[in-house]
Amino acid sequence: MDDLNKASLIATSGMKAQSERMRVVSENLANADSLPTTPDATPYRRKIISFRNVLDKTAGADVVKVKKVDVDRSEFQKKYDPKHPAADSSGYVLAPNVNPLIELMDMREAQRSYEANLNVVSVSKSMLTKTVDMLK
Repeated sequence: MDDLNKASLIATSGMKAQSERMRVVSENLANADSLPTTPDATPYRRKIISFRNVLDKTAGADVVKVKKVDVDRSEFQKKYDPKHPAADSSGYVLAPNVNPLIELMDMREAQRSYEANLNVVSVSKSMLTKTVDMLK
């Protein structure tokens, strides 16, 4: 039974991590078209998330935690729009370094990982229930 509890704990930590990942990706998607309002301002910078393994001493199992949410330092895109208030002298406006296609793929991957972890929790719970029923 202890191993099933550990499996549930590990899977639950994975669900929490993937949930946070989906939140970060959602924020990136929501700001994909956010342009600055003045020529000297910078647009939204894409956020990236990293994870780490942490030993849960009470359970004796490694769980996943969010290590940090950082910004992507890649270059901004440039869009030609000379009428925009944030356009430079050449008519270009800096745009966020967010690629919606990559964000959607990240979202789908996070969703699948979340669902896989949810399945582990569900199966562990079912196995625990059956074990308890057999012991009655």
